[in-house]
Amino acid sequence: MRVVVDAFGGDNAPLEIVKGAALASNELGVDITLTGNKGTIENIIKENELSFKGELIIVDTDDVISMHDDPTTLLKAHSESSMALAFKELTEGRADAFVSAGSTGAIVVGGTLIVKRIKGIKRPALAGFIPSPKGHYMLMDMGANAECRPEMLEQFGIMASTYLSKVEGIKEPKIGLLNIGTEDTKGGELQKEAYKLLSEAPINFVGNIESREMPKGECDAVITDGFTGNIALKLIEGTASTLFKLIKNALYKNIFNKLAALVIKKDLYALKSMMDSSEVGGALLLGVKKTVIKAHGSSDAKAVKNAIRQAVAITENGVIETISEQLT
Repeated sequence: MRVVVDAFGGDNAPLEIVKGAALASNELGVDITLTGNKGTIENIIKENELSFKGELIIVDTDDVISMHDDPTTLLKAHSESSMALAFKELTEGRADAFVSAGSTGAIVVGGTLIVKRIKGIKRPALAGFIPSPKGHYMLMDMGANAECRPEMLEQFGIMASTYLSKVEGIKEPKIGLLNIGTEDTKGGELQKEAYKLLSEAPINFVGNIESREMPKGECDAVITDGFTGNIALKLIEGTASTLFKLIKNALYKNIFNKLAALVIKKDLYALKSMMDSSEVGGALLLGVKKTVIKAHGSSDAKAVKNAIRQAVAITENGVIETISEQLT
């Protein structure tokens, strides 16, 4: 299997991206294609003494689409960028899966208009994983579609259920609809109509879920529109970050607290590791014809490696094909 990686997408590109690709190649035995400035990539490999167990191919280009560029410029003005060429490798069959930590908007544009949607899919959606006491749960959509129709949320539920059963191995994953109450009469027209459709869909729909229940991991997947999902995601990330800072401040407050911190140091590191998003991988662009992974913009080498691992799992388990079959 070959994964194409946009080496110049993300805050820590290209160093962490190339290092992460090397880790994935060595641990997973996967072939890697890196897109970006060839000289820079080769210097990083040499200076950091990186090796690749699988075959390495570098597709040379100097152009990069930034977070500040209009996402649609991927199609024309930045059609020779590292991200655009990575999509080209994918669609022309020279790679089996795509990973980038670059612009979310550009990845959605590329996935939708270059890779193309699965037949019958209204809109592709970003599905990501959030740590919970029970492991992690999926949140979908995380920002690809600010405005949604009820049938789109129904499809999100079907795609989420397919991924969780095929890749995560969860038997009859529990799918919930994010709402302001658990009753089926709660919410606006979007939520009420989506509730009806999800209830009739071939999935284990468990009804509405309130946002305060999300962190407990009561559902395997939480379905919502991209606007609400993106707000929920950033609120959870900000709350977790602030909470860890408050705990750290409390433990360093005086000598007695510092002594207590030494006693529970191991447990604190375990908790931090459990809440580390880099352990999970990236967000999946579900609904397109090939495997497309959006790694976090601030991904380090470990996060990139796990995003590639995720891409391999989706492809090998035939998630795209199963989604297509179910919708047909």
